[in-house]
Amino acid sequence: MTFDPSAIASWATAAAVLIAAWQLHKNTRQACIDFEDDLSREYRELARTIPGPMLLGETPNEEDLKAEFSRLYQYIDLSNEQVFLRMAGRITKGTWLNWRDGIQSNLSRPAFARAWNEIKIHAPGSFTELRRLEDGRFVEDPRQWVSRIRRFGQWFSA
Repeated sequence: MTFDPSAIASWATAAAVLIAAWQLHKNTRQACIDFEDDLSREYRELARTIPGPMLLGETPNEEDLKAEFSRLYQYIDLSNEQVFLRMAGRITKGTWLNWRDGIQSNLSRPAFARAWNEIKIHAPGSFTELRRLEDGRFVEDPRQWVSRIRRFGQWFSA
């Protein structure tokens, strides 16, 4: 058996590349987790400002709805952003499924539903991602709205 320094160097290089790829994947995953956590924190902070009865599904009177409309609008805007971010591939599927269920649940509550209906009437060109999700009965994955070629381009340019 002869000692071949070039073979050892080749193996060492291959091992270094694998370790670097693993580290890059790990760092990318952690960045995604941190980003998702920041958005979840934003939701929790916003939810704290919405009256509990509205979050629990009680039907608000007109005065209460008007008083809280800006917060409900902020929630709907955040929901639309979450749909957009999933479409863009910035949110993992597992996180998306949790968020999707929360969006669907909240929009079924009377206060949110009334605010959402008002927004749809008065801002017909806005919130297109959330409208599309709702039109698809909350079943479609927004990531699938983007063609594979475009997704590959997004991945490659990221």
